Amino acid sequence: MPNRLATETSPYLLQHAQNPVEWWPWGPEAFAEAERLDRPVLLSIGYAACHWCHVMAHESFEDETTADFMNGHFVNVKVDREERPDVDAVYMEAVQAMTGHGGWPMTSFLTAKGEPFFCGTYWPRQARQGMPSFTEVLQSVAQTWQTRRAEVEAAGAEVVQRLARTAAANGAVVTEALLDKASAALMPSYDGVHGGFGSAPKFPPSMVLEFLLRRHARTGEGLEKVDHTCQAMARGGMYDQLGGGFARYSVDGQWVVPHFEKMLYDNALLLRVYLHWWRASGSAFAERVVRETADFLVRDLLTAEGGFASALDADTDGVEGRTYGWTPAQLVEELGEVDGAWAAEQFEVTRTGTFEGGSSTLQRLVEPADPDRYENVRSRLFTARLLRSQPGRDDKVVAGWNGLAVAALAEAAVMLDEPRYLEAARRCAELVRSLHWVGGRLRRVSRNGVVGRHLGVLEDYADVAEGLLALYSATGDLEQLRGAHALLDVVLAQFRDDRGGLWDTADDAEQLVRRPQDLTDNATPSGAAAAAGALLTYAALTGSQRHRAAAEEVLTTLTPLFARHARFAGWACAVGEALLAGPAEVVVLDRPDLLRPARLATSPGAVVAVNGPLAEGREPGAAYVCRQSVCELPTTDGARLRDQLGVVVR
Repeated sequence: MPNRLATETSPYLLQHAQNPVEWWPWGPEAFAEAERLDRPVLLSIGYAACHWCHVMAHESFEDETTADFMNGHFVNVKVDREERPDVDAVYMEAVQAMTGHGGWPMTSFLTAKGEPFFCGTYWPRQARQGMPSFTEVLQSVAQTWQTRRAEVEAAGAEVVQRLARTAAANGAVVTEALLDKASAALMPSYDGVHGGFGSAPKFPPSMVLEFLLRRHARTGEGLEKVDHTCQAMARGGMYDQLGGGFARYSVDGQWVVPHFEKMLYDNALLLRVYLHWWRASGSAFAERVVRETADFLVRDLLTAEGGFASALDADTDGVEGRTYGWTPAQLVEELGEVDGAWAAEQFEVTRTGTFEGGSSTLQRLVEPADPDRYENVRSRLFTARLLRSQPGRDDKVVAGWNGLAVAALAEAAVMLDEPRYLEAARRCAELVRSLHWVGGRLRRVSRNGVVGRHLGVLEDYADVAEGLLALYSATGDLEQLRGAHALLDVVLAQFRDDRGGLWDTADDAEQLVRRPQDLTDNATPSGAAAAAGALLTYAALTGSQRHRAAAEEVLTTLTPLFARHARFAGWACAVGEALLAGPAEVVVLDRPDLLRPARLATSPGAVVAVNGPLAEGREPGAAYVCRQSVCELPTTDGARLRDQLGVVVR
């Protein structure tokens, strides 16, 4: 018998629609039921591609005995964190405050007012390694609710009050010194052996790499760390050596074994980083990764409606990474003795294995001596892998993540001269603008061409605007510029706080126990940093001082993070580099031959326009380089334009 989740559209919620747990979707009805029954709310948050969410579901939520206890003592609420990032942010903050760490699945126990009084992440079916079983947790919480109610309610109220007291530090205007301090603050955590930052598990530092690339354009320093990290990530097992695209993170510090889920946002961000690395370095390796990652997006994540699906699952048939591992015997079976043995050497496939069950993840630690043979073998293995069971796909379309994909594909299309990437970006932008824009507001998700009910959050508005601006720059389509303007108008009207910063939710969004405002980057740029970037880019493309002033105000609220939490402020630092650089405004009128050097400019945040506001009153047949409306003499010479913009000659 299906539960209340059966009528939802979220793939994650639908995964739980047949559970014996009597799940409720998030909403006032669930909390009213908790009030009526005098029970606590058990809030479970996860997402469709999450391996440990699947594990907890199989162990506990599909178990009749556990479900009976949950149904008899709690009102059980399921939330897709990707559909409701605002709900996730509020309760993740509580989890981190109570436990010192966070992650998914997230499990929180709330009062009927939504106040969290006990929180955690994954609890196993059986107690192990000092961790209580989920059943023990349920029993303890239920007993405490019955016998110590006043303490529970006081604890929940105190948690909310404590979180509400969190205040942002006073900010300062962006300067070169602040950005240099941020770069210096990154270095102690840099892994000089394996690249990246920190230790295992190791995540792709997309926003930090973008900052370092832009800082290199200003100072000439730091490109070697980008080279090292980008090489290491794309040579290891976190990168799909057969099909292209990156997994979520590496469980080890050497980039060997990934957590196998492949997320749209990671691949969109990394596609752009590798493209900009190629632009700065001319690396053929970087160009190959860009093309393979873009091909992965278009081949494996593109939906029938023209948007991009959220993710490929970490699991196949309930086993993490089952699709991707290889043994030497399997290589021989597919390729024959000679090519199979050669492939094992090329891809670091060993007899003992680097992954579970003696299998290995594929790596490409050195370039093959015989590239043609390598490509033949790679193609044959990819074809063979397609005959295996494939991971599930979370095919909901998230507005903000699709905006990131539009920006990356539009830039890759014009820099690499790949029209099919541009067509994919156009289709995606059209879907978001036509389907997700409802009554002058942005909706966060759609699925199968049907838009969801949840309002967009700040990152949606900012990242879609970023994508539309990149598409306008690539095509000259003024509708994209107008679309970005409409999105940023909502940001300035609905998301501003009283000190020049931005909330993560709109003024008229659902009021939670705390209004979320996370200024730090996570898997994606923080909403505030993304909005600052989009506002600055729009100002550069239109000359709007109102948007530039807003970008500067938002950045000022983020500068306290630069030296103290630089690893989580990469995008804000990158926008800061663009602000200090102008950014450069390049107008190219009726000179297609000058477009390529203009688009290969490494000047941080440089924009290119072929028409529109920047072109008004200018004579055709030349390129114009300006910064904050102060222009150099127009040029018809490609070499001079390259000199003005710092372009690497290809």
